[in-house]
Order: sequence, then structure tokens, then C-alpha cells
Amino acid sequence: MQNSDLLPSLLFKINENQLALEAAIMELSNWVEQRGSADVADNVRGALEALDKNEEFIKMTLAVMMAPE
Repeated sequence: MQNSDLLPSLLFKINENQLALEAAIMELSNWVEQRGSADVADNVRGALEALDKNEEFIKMTLAVMMAPE
């Protein structure tokens, strides 16, 4: 197997990790908000918006890369 064949799988795994981290951080922001730090929770959610904005492009790119030729 060539190194270039591993790239789509690597990117897929990195994307999975990104989504898992996003979910964990969102849980923490909810926990922080419940304890009275709404400003901090809002700031965290604002930072996570970049992940949401990029998710569709990442999924589309992975689909193209993994499509049979």
C-alpha cells in the first residue's frame, strides 16, 4: 500500500477525532453554563463554530477522496 492510499483514511480518522473533541467541549460548556458562567460557555460555543463551518467541506472532500476511480 502506498503512502498516498493512507491519506483518505488518515483524514477520516482526524475528522472523527475533531468531532469527538467538539462534542466533549460542548458538554463542558454546558456544564460551565449550568454553574453560572454563561459568558464563558458562550465564548466556547463561539470558538466551536469554526468546526461546524468546516465540517461539511471536510466530509465532501473525504467523500471525493474515497470514491472509487
